Amino acid sequence: MEYENKLVLAPMVRVGTLPFRLLAAEYGADITYGEEIIDHKLVKCERRVNEHIGSIDFVEKKTESVIFRTCNEERNNVVFQIGTSDAVRALAAAQIVCNDVAAVDINMGCPKAFSVSGGMGAALLSKPDLIHDILTTLKRNLNTPVTCKIRLLKSSRDTVELARRIEKTGVSALAVHGRKVADRPRDPAKWDEIADVVSSVSIPIIANGDVFEYDDFQRIKTVTGASSVMVARGAIWNASIFSPHVKPWEDVKREYVRKSILWDNDMKNTKYTLKEMIMHYTCLELPEGKGVTKSESLADLAGHYGEEKYYDFVTKNRQMKYIE
Repeated sequence: MEYENKLVLAPMVRVGTLPFRLLAAEYGADITYGEEIIDHKLVKCERRVNEHIGSIDFVEKKTESVIFRTCNEERNNVVFQIGTSDAVRALAAAQIVCNDVAAVDINMGCPKAFSVSGGMGAALLSKPDLIHDILTTLKRNLNTPVTCKIRLLKSSRDTVELARRIEKTGVSALAVHGRKVADRPRDPAKWDEIADVVSSVSIPIIANGDVFEYDDFQRIKTVTGASSVMVARGAIWNASIFSPHVKPWEDVKREYVRKSILWDNDMKNTKYTLKEMIMHYTCLELPEGKGVTKSESLADLAGHYGEEKYYDFVTKNRQMKYIE
C-alpha cells in the first residue's frame, strides 16, 4: 500500500459499505476506507465466502448479521477501520480481517457520543500511552499496513507532539482531520494546522477537511504539503468527485442503486446513503425522497429508480448460480 499522491475515500458510518466503496473506486479513488467497525462486534464474527454474490462476508455468529462485506475486486485498496480502546482486542479484531484488506486503520477522531463514551474514537486523543500500546501491538503482530486517523488537538503544538509519538510506532501513514473535537462540520477546516503536522513528521500525511470538488484535492495539497487527500461529505454528495470529469449526481446516484442491488447491500444503509445524497440537492419531502423513505426492499428501490430490469437480471443470475 502506497500513500503518496492518493485520492482517498474517508471512513463514513453507514455510507462506506461495499457498493459505495466500489463506486468511489470506479470514479478514481485510490484508497477506500470502510465504515468504522467496533472491535467488540468483529471478534464475534466468522469469515465466510458468499458464493451467491461473490463476496467475502464477516458474519456475526449469533445474529447471522453481515458486519463487513468485501470482495476481491477491492482487495488492494480497501482499508478496514476499527473502533477500539484496547490493544489486545484491537489485535484480535484485526487478525480476523487482515488477509482480506489492504490496511488496518484505528479510529482516533470520531467525536460522536457512542464512540467517545466507550473510550474509542476521539477519546483516544487524550491517551497517548494507550495509542502507543494499540499501534505498536498491531505493528508487531500484523504483516498488513497499520494507520490511524486523528483530529486536531487544542493547540497545533499538541497535535504535532501526538503526531510525532504516532510516527514512532511505525505506522505507514497518518490521516489528519483539520477540525477539533468541538468543531462542527460547518466550521472551516484548519488546513494550516495540518501543514504544521506535515512539516514535523516524515511519514505520509493524509489531509482531510473541506474537500468538496475535484480542484480542492490540489488546493489542500498545496496549502498543507500533505502526501494524499481524503474526502468525506463531498464524496457522499457526488462520488465522481474523484474524477476530473464530474458526472451529474443523478447518474451517480443511480449507479449507487445498481451497485447496492448487485452486492445485496443492507437496506437501512442503502436508504441512509440515498437520503444523504438527496438532502444535499433537494429535500426528502419531494416525490423522490418520499419514495426512498417508503421503500422497504432493494426491489422497491429498483422500482422507484426504474431499475426493475437490472434487479431481475441480477436476481436470475444469482438463482442460476445457486442451482449450479
